[in-house]
Amino acid sequence: MADPKPVVLLIEDEPQMRRFLRAALEPHGYDLVEAATAREGMGHATAHNPDVVLLDLGLPDLDGLDVTRRIREWSRVPIIVLSARGREGDKVAALDAGADDYVTKPFAVGELLARMRVALRHALQADGGPQAPVFEVGDLRVDLAERRVRMAGQDVHLTPTEYKLLAVLVRHAGRVLTHRQLLKEVWGVNAIQHTHYLRVYMTQLRHKLEQDPARPQYLQTELGVGYRFRGE
Repeated sequence: MADPKPVVLLIEDEPQMRRFLRAALEPHGYDLVEAATAREGMGHATAHNPDVVLLDLGLPDLDGLDVTRRIREWSRVPIIVLSARGREGDKVAALDAGADDYVTKPFAVGELLARMRVALRHALQADGGPQAPVFEVGDLRVDLAERRVRMAGQDVHLTPTEYKLLAVLVRHAGRVLTHRQLLKEVWGVNAIQHTHYLRVYMTQLRHKLEQDPARPQYLQTELGVGYRFRGE
């Protein structure tokens, strides 16, 4: 018997965008459930138990940020915001409200599919699915069990704080982590205003891990928002 298709809940009020995404996602093996309003979408979220939610922020009856917060009250389902709002503040607000990722319209289908794969993989791991202790991408190898980092087969020495920051990014590879989220995770709640910590340590990590620190391949900046570790 074939595995069931992942269910995608699309909460989007523009019919053209719903048609576009249906045509883009269904050939890649996704079942699409559509909602044109926030209230309809939240009803579908409880009825269909989707594997991932694609959410527009500009809905006619309720802002997408409120939808995110309400879903987060009872579900850990991955939420990817699709929005024409491209300001840094909008991205930070969506991620802090509980969204897993933020894609600005217009976007390439390939990029969205890659973000969805990352979100689904993290959801599987959060639910107790297999999570390899060794993370590899390109020439970089991070062994989370042994706390060992290698680049092109050579050991890389990191300070304890550098390693902790890298480990947080690796565990969430492919996802945007806001400055606030990273500061809280690495330095604690009392450090959430000290964004200069991140600038200093990200610079140090890039000089140790990137072939060209000025054009990073792995440790990518989301301007004004946070950082993303390239997961694919």
